[in-house]
Amino acid sequence: MVSPLRRKWRKLPLRSRVAYLTSVAVALAVAVTSVAGYLTIRISLYRAMDAELTAIANDLTPAVARDISRLGGLTEDGLRAGGMSVAAIRADGEIYYVPDQGAHLILGPKELAVARLQTEPSARTGLTTRGESYRIIAVPIRGLPSYALVLGRPLQPTQDALSSLWLVLIIFGGAGVIISAAAGAAIARSSLRPVRALTRAVERVTATDELKPIEVTSGDDELTRLAESFNRMLRSLASSRERQRQLIADTGHELRTPLTSLRTNIELLVSDVETGMLRPEDREEILHDVSAQLVEFTSLIGDLVQLAREDRVKPAPEPIDFRDVVNAALDRVRRRGPGLTFDVELNPFYVIGEADNLERAVTNLLDNAVKWSPPGGTIRVQLEGDRLRVADQGPGIAEEDLPYVFDRFYRSDTSRNTPGTGLGLSIVAQAVHRHGGSVTAGRSAQGGAEFTLRLPGSTTLEGLAATPPRLTDQQRTS
Repeated sequence: MVSPLRRKWRKLPLRSRVAYLTSVAVALAVAVTSVAGYLTIRISLYRAMDAELTAIANDLTPAVARDISRLGGLTEDGLRAGGMSVAAIRADGEIYYVPDQGAHLILGPKELAVARLQTEPSARTGLTTRGESYRIIAVPIRGLPSYALVLGRPLQPTQDALSSLWLVLIIFGGAGVIISAAAGAAIARSSLRPVRALTRAVERVTATDELKPIEVTSGDDELTRLAESFNRMLRSLASSRERQRQLIADTGHELRTPLTSLRTNIELLVSDVETGMLRPEDREEILHDVSAQLVEFTSLIGDLVQLAREDRVKPAPEPIDFRDVVNAALDRVRRRGPGLTFDVELNPFYVIGEADNLERAVTNLLDNAVKWSPPGGTIRVQLEGDRLRVADQGPGIAEEDLPYVFDRFYRSDTSRNTPGTGLGLSIVAQAVHRHGGSVTAGRSAQGGAEFTLRLPGSTTLEGLAATPPRLTDQQRTS
């Protein structure tokens, strides 16, 4: 279960979360650094004070050893100038103080242990009889066993310095946190600008359905690449939408003509049932027109379904003998062109692809040649190397029409009155491009049209094994 604090955190804008996290991280770093610096300086100051007091004590021990009762003649006035307090302690616990000294050090077990055991000097923080905080050092007295000399120095100046240092660390640390918070907010605002632009673009697309790319600043970071990817997606969507709009418009236009003609003929037949005004030969002619229009209509629907299917089908490429594909297409087309001669020359060629898809493309090329060939004409089919040429003896293609023959629904002025949907060559181009190949149109040596289809492959199966399938990006992601 998500805690309320976490839910509240998730509701914050990303920019605020980045700024908060930056501030917290800097605050923790400043706190750790400040505490570490303070402790380091404090330890250094105490060690320096301990070393100084130990050195002074070692210098005083010879004089104190000669006159332990009066601590070597030390006086309060002399000690006051040095800011110190001096005492001595014997192993049985008896303590000797400087005569007339107003405040005495309060000695404890550590100083008594140094006197008894004559060990290394001890250091600690203690108090005087006036309640003042002192740093106390005890050293054994050389030449006088069972005695220890004790020196103390007030800690107030050191503590004042440390307090000032702590205050400075707090002030500058707080200022650093504030500055880092402002810098974090500025960095977050600048860094997340592409994200905000992307968010606004998505909201705009959702609200207005407008596929306008967002502006991308120069750079090579993740956010820039995200924005560029989003723009590519928008351009792809816009292109897809435009193709869809064009397909729908062209389909509506192409369907309207056969539907109108079909409806007119059917209405004539229905009226004839009631009136009997048509002659038998007229009725037969209308029925033939209806049958031809149904064939044309069926062909158009089939081509549209094929185009839509090829935008979605998942490819399953496999090694193919391209001669088998061409022969299968020839067997189908020969029945549609009685009286035509097919001059066929097929040399070995192997490709990796989809046999059904390629057969439909070759069939459409052959159908186009049959449609434009004169009675008794010859259609030349030649497969040599990676090229398949299909040439006819028809009127050919005008120069101004060559750039458009593979466009959907394109029909030249000379083909307006001939049957067809204007989609056959478009299906050829789409199928060939899906297999990484190309198809071009031109004029044959006999004056008719010639189409040249090229596919990646090899003239031997062994060579094909070393040729990877060249599927288009659309086919890889479909």
